[in-house]
Amino acid sequence: MNNKLNAKERLHLARVKMLPCSVCDKSGPSEAHHYKQGLQYTCIALCKDCHTNPTLGWHGQRRMWHIKKMDQIEALNITIMRLLSARAENNNAF
Repeated sequence: MNNKLNAKERLHLARVKMLPCSVCDKSGPSEAHHYKQGLQYTCIALCKDCHTNPTLGWHGQRRMWHIKKMDQIEALNITIMRLLSARAENNNAF
């Protein structure tokens, strides 16, 4: 698999990382969690705790996810909604 990102993918990931966490709403910068590895446009904005914390995070016991009653698709939906809102506010074509 080719792991090299093109300019548009890098820009998209940078924008995702500037968003607040899609699970707990902690202000950015966030980490970009890949829904599926290699699919750069299906990344979810997550704070470090909601991403990799052994107790709270997706790659751990997912307690924060259970508290918020969320799954990856719901978090991805929030990320996309926030990206589109930022685009509309900035009147900027992505």
